[in-house]
Amino acid sequence: MSWIAFIRHGPTDWNAEKRIQGHSDTPLSKTGRAIVATRSLPLEFEPCKHFSSPLLRARQTAAILGVNEPELAPELVEMCWGEWEGYDLNDLREDSRWNMLENESRGLDFQPPGGESPRLVQQRLTNWLKTLVVDTLPAVAFTHKGVIRAALSLATGWDMQTKPPHKLQWECVHQFFVSDDGHLSIKQLNIPLTPNDPGDNK
Repeated sequence: MSWIAFIRHGPTDWNAEKRIQGHSDTPLSKTGRAIVATRSLPLEFEPCKHFSSPLLRARQTAAILGVNEPELAPELVEMCWGEWEGYDLNDLREDSRWNMLENESRGLDFQPPGGESPRLVQQRLTNWLKTLVVDTLPAVAFTHKGVIRAALSLATGWDMQTKPPHKLQWECVHQFFVSDDGHLSIKQLNIPLTPNDPGDNK
């Protein structure tokens, strides 16, 4: 059984403003670029096949970590939030028009208007993983919070109606075994990115 490791992109201005990004193609912020530049890939992940979401924030994160030409995989794009992209999630919860509490109680079937559900993200992720198992893995994927949450759900059976069974640190690497049918199981979560030597010009 081989494995895949997921890395979330660094911070953006929209992250700092707590705005929902989804498919919106926001770049890393100046602060985000500086944060990512203090880290590098652990050595075990450098010789792997590298993939990235096509969105700029993921590609920039890969480049800063020394991966300049990852293969772009549309399946790794963030969950689409449709009409809610650009909004603050707390503002949506306070707006009675959106019935957010009822929608969020659906867990995997939560779905913004015009957007995707986590279950749909699971499906596209699983279908993509099935294409990799023969000769592409192990691999590292630069992606988004929604995709990594979908991976955790697939690996644990978490229905997203309760708190996650494991607390994910979003600045870390999350590694999963992949079976021949694309099924995920946890290998190791919250692997720290390696701190850069101050004298390293990478």
